[in-house]
Amino acid sequence: MRDLKIPESRHPEKAHRKDNAQPKKPSWIRVKAPGGKGYAETHKIMRENNLVTVCEEAGCPNAGECWSQGHATMMIMGEICTRGCTFCNVATGKPDDLDTFEPGRVAHAVKKLGLNHVVITSVDRDDLKDGGAEHFAQTIRAVRHQSPDTTIEILTPDFLKCEDSVLETVVEARPDVFNHNLETVPGLYPQVRPGARYFHSLRLLQRVKELDPSMFTKSGIMVGLGEDRQSVMQIMDDMRAADIDFLTIGQYLQPTPKHHAVERFVHPDEFKDYETAAYGKGFLMVSATPLTRSSYHAGDDFALLRKAREESLAKA
Repeated sequence: MRDLKIPESRHPEKAHRKDNAQPKKPSWIRVKAPGGKGYAETHKIMRENNLVTVCEEAGCPNAGECWSQGHATMMIMGEICTRGCTFCNVATGKPDDLDTFEPGRVAHAVKKLGLNHVVITSVDRDDLKDGGAEHFAQTIRAVRHQSPDTTIEILTPDFLKCEDSVLETVVEARPDVFNHNLETVPGLYPQVRPGARYFHSLRLLQRVKELDPSMFTKSGIMVGLGEDRQSVMQIMDDMRAADIDFLTIGQYLQPTPKHHAVERFVHPDEFKDYETAAYGKGFLMVSATPLTRSSYHAGDDFALLRKAREESLAKA
């Protein structure tokens, strides 16, 4: 297999960071480059509906595999983020106005792709009073209308600068999975996620469970940024205290030399160890591999998540 070339940002002028040398990837990180009939068809549907995908914007290493199966993660509210996280390849700047027709186009694409499960994410929109909560809700409702049997997973921003009530807007739209990534351990937030607040993000997920105890919650982190094992164990405990159901852990990959450096490549055996520890702490579902990403195999994982809850309730 040859390395997938992660694309440079389409807005390089917005990145003002020092260059960090990118270490050579180990064998377990290499993936097939995108291509094939399925990939081309997915690409065509995205372009016909004028949709943005996080697969492209964030340079996901699994894009070739997922798109060949028609699985693309829709990124709503534009392609420009109001934050400047040092791990992320999405452009930072002043976003365009919301597109009121976007929810309908997302729903059309989901139906056209015949998806059983769809993941919908967004950029951070600190410029909006509600952070884009109503736009998320409209998109969920539009997909439900056109594809009532499709399960919906959302990966939201933190709504940091919004009133607490905006979260209710999203939860009341009834996504099947509410995901918000903590991304890294709290000690690395100033360097990696400077615009966010660790305990706010944690509380967001806890609040979802308070609003709707039946809704699945999910969160993920990257490793290889400079964290240690103890801090990863602590974040697992914090997540379980917030009643988070599903944990994802993946290897951080540096998008460009302008981004946060990779401190190390975590061996697959360590990921297996994290998975075992996480299940021991009570997560219903855990995905921990070097190439794990929030939406990677999301549909299959959701089926396993529902089964795990059913089994847990049966034992209670």
